[in-house]
Amino acid sequence: MIGFLRVSLFSLVFLASLATGVAPSSAADYPNRPVRWLIGFAAGGPVDIVARIMSQWLSERFGQQFVVENRAGSGGNIAAAAAISSPADGYTLLFVAPNNAISTSLYKKLPYDFIRDTVPVASIMQLTNMLVVSNAMPVKTVQEFIDYCKANPGKISYASSGNGTSVHMSAELFKAMTKCDMVHVPYRGSAIAFPDIISNKVQLIFDNLPSALEQSRGGSVRALGVTSPQRWSTVPEIPAIAETVPGFESVGFYGISAPKGTPPEIVDLLNKAIDEALKDPKLVARLAEVGGIPKPMTPAQFGKLIADETEKWRKVVEFAGVSVD
Repeated sequence: MIGFLRVSLFSLVFLASLATGVAPSSAADYPNRPVRWLIGFAAGGPVDIVARIMSQWLSERFGQQFVVENRAGSGGNIAAAAAISSPADGYTLLFVAPNNAISTSLYKKLPYDFIRDTVPVASIMQLTNMLVVSNAMPVKTVQEFIDYCKANPGKISYASSGNGTSVHMSAELFKAMTKCDMVHVPYRGSAIAFPDIISNKVQLIFDNLPSALEQSRGGSVRALGVTSPQRWSTVPEIPAIAETVPGFESVGFYGISAPKGTPPEIVDLLNKAIDEALKDPKLVARLAEVGGIPKPMTPAQFGKLIADETEKWRKVVEFAGVSVD
């Protein structure tokens, strides 16, 4: 399966190299047809939730559909490869999240260099992850969870939304810092994983706050802690894991990138539109409902954030001692 995936990813990039190119669009009439927004995870998950909130706003703002297209698999790398292989005309965008920074060091043979082959467009928001467990687990605090793990080494499994996601690496960092022995069960998105967590086939997930919060507020799972260094402002009642495990931190980001060569005037137009969106009280309220804190940036600032996150997660990957061939 991994070999097939690798061939598929290489094929996408190779085909892109054969393309004759498409005349760049003008910002004056952009967009004059629907825009594809590639999402690396399954529908219903946290990335998908935020993407659909933003795509609706952008569709109304520009009078053209911004169409969310889910390309789940390989920790978001299938979507990234598809975006990178698309014409750099502004009509294919990529939803960017921590997985894009993590994959650079976690995956040893990626057929692309994310920073080299994309251009940063806009930052959308920051968010934390949340540790949630099956209601069948006999734990109510982070410390009780750690104690239970150590009393049952190798018998507890954790879900993730795929190798190389912040959901995966948050758990790996937790394992490394607490010496908890847990088994990784990757899915093609957290929305797919939750039925197994609810039924206790898999015991926990360090999921992005939007979907974890929805499930915990509905009573389907139990929230134990957030992965930010302090309590998260939108859910102050949930303790930070760092209150029990000093130094533990995993704060994520959401944003937009485009294929390298996308016209700067279109990048600037989209960046200004996202900034406008993040000043809309109704949209900000919707992001707050899923635990997000708006974080507008210029393209250059967002590019620096991606570079900084890539280096940060490289250190975490090395610390946790994990890799995917």
